[in-house]
Amino acid sequence: MQFNFKEIFTAFMVLFAVIDIIGNIPIIIDLRKKMGHIQSGKASIIAGVILIMFLFLGKSILNLVGIDVNSFAVAGSFILFFIALEMILGITLYKEEEHSAMSATVFPLAFPLIAGPGSLTTLLSLRAEFSTENIIVAVLLNVIIIFVVLKTSKKIERLIGQNGINIIRKVFGVILLAIAVKLFAHNIKALFDLT
Repeated sequence: MQFNFKEIFTAFMVLFAVIDIIGNIPIIIDLRKKMGHIQSGKASIIAGVILIMFLFLGKSILNLVGIDVNSFAVAGSFILFFIALEMILGITLYKEEEHSAMSATVFPLAFPLIAGPGSLTTLLSLRAEFSTENIIVAVLLNVIIIFVVLKTSKKIERLIGQNGINIIRKVFGVILLAIAVKLFAHNIKALFDLT
């Protein structure tokens, strides 16, 4: 095991940008309102476990079921697209029948918002460049930041206020929509290049 601070920092920054937990604050606040409560610790741990498992098993799992990384990313872009539409238009497309905090903690919070197609495909590309142990440290550092943001989202909500949340929600909805379109366009192009 050889830890390299530069590799850890680079992998951390790349994952932090892709996961975009700060940008997801309006979604987290919205989910908290819909479900009443979100288990911050469980959401962070589940997301961390998904990310680390995917780091080791990602390509094998996708190959096993006959799915390539690009198809996986295209499917994920649709989920992000619909979440963005909810944010921009103020409509509810995602209906949770049980309204339980645990189900919201796992879907859509831990997956696909935190451990989404962007972060999972990023992990596969980081693995080609960096040592696995450095990527794991970078993932764990991101999980700590995710936990802090999830835990303090109520305070952030009080600080910003309802109007501020509505404005941020719409702005980040457009950004999320742009990310979904970019993810779709990049991966659909890669799929056509493969054929």
